[in-house]
Amino acid sequence: MFLLEEESAKALLEGLLPRFLSLEIRTRFIVFEGKQDLEKQLIRRLQRYANPRARFIVVRDQDSAPDCRLVKLKLRGLCRQAGREANSLVRIPRRELEAFYIADLSAVEQSLGVTGLASRQQCARFRQPDSVVSPSRELAKLTRGLYQKVSSSRTLGPILDLSNERSPSFRNLLSGIRRLEQELLGQA
Repeated sequence: MFLLEEESAKALLEGLLPRFLSLEIRTRFIVFEGKQDLEKQLIRRLQRYANPRARFIVVRDQDSAPDCRLVKLKLRGLCRQAGREANSLVRIPRRELEAFYIADLSAVEQSLGVTGLASRQQCARFRQPDSVVSPSRELAKLTRGLYQKVSSSRTLGPILDLSNERSPSFRNLLSGIRRLEQELLGQA
């Protein structure tokens, strides 16, 4: 089960997960109305879920928090309070989910039909997308306003390069999902 800060994360995952996740794994999404709503309801949502085999993946942007590790510790603490720490995974996209997209400008070019984006991947500021201060603002500029959080996430999910190493937070999200998948398949 994915517990997500916003609708755009769900839109991305709906297109991304079928590309590598086993058909035996059932996914479910709970979308909150922002990070404060996620943090407020997380304990209750985790405690109410009855399936003992369930795995929980919490995804929340770092946004303006000074240190993503502190955000992760806080969310892991909430999972612990709910009694679900052992079967929960917390992933924090550095700054914003859009850093994943900046890591693959070729996919953004293909998805939105904006020519010339892929060639900009080697520019210094796009080589390390997790360091971009406001990835969503940067994408809006790069695409001349064509980028829209939910609809663009929906079209990017099916085409993002799964082997892309430019965004460590993207790589960590995928590797965490794969690890939990292997745990579940090993129990079958």
